[in-house]
Amino acid sequence: MTNLIDGTAALTWITSFNERFDSTQAYLTELDRLAGDGDFGVNIASALERTRAGLPTATEATFPTVFQAASRGFMATGGTSGPLFGMWFRDIAKGSKNDAAAVTDIAQGIAAGLSTIQKLGGARVGDNTMIDALQPASVALTAAAERGNTLGGALLEAALAARAGAESTADLIAARGRATYVGELARGVLDPGAVTIALFFEAGADTVGAGQAWQPLSASA
Repeated sequence: MTNLIDGTAALTWITSFNERFDSTQAYLTELDRLAGDGDFGVNIASALERTRAGLPTATEATFPTVFQAASRGFMATGGTSGPLFGMWFRDIAKGSKNDAAAVTDIAQGIAAGLSTIQKLGGARVGDNTMIDALQPASVALTAAAERGNTLGGALLEAALAARAGAESTADLIAARGRATYVGELARGVLDPGAVTIALFFEAGADTVGAGQAWQPLSASA
């Protein structure tokens, strides 16, 4: 099991995330239809299509250039979530000054991106947004890195924390975005942004051989 994510592994991570999203897009769209305006799935799929088109080749890829491509793909997407993901990926790319990223680099980049999103959007844990999955994942990843855990072990802890955070949104009433218009009617509906964050971390754990037989996320999970 590697302790670095190089360009090839970064490509695998983004590709795996893309595949996970594709297989879940219809479900995520339905979640957003129930609690928002129903365009989340289409917007993120469009961002991932742009990302695929802009990825460096396997021989040219580095950790930063792969996540820079993801950032550009998401920043050019409509809606609110795409640009937020884009800024997050931008900060992840900045986490490593080298061609490959260690667990501390990834943890720092993810934490920096979380801070950026929160400064811009103001969301906190409990607001029923992507932050409900992202913040616990970031905290878990940073703590694991500080303990000297392996990259695989740290990404697995982050993925499990993200899943738990995403599942918690079923019990929340939105305090941000269009879902606030729905109020109690959206209780029991997972936040699609939080679920997508969980998919990203699951893909990361899988990339370094630390994944599990992940079960689909649902409100009854």
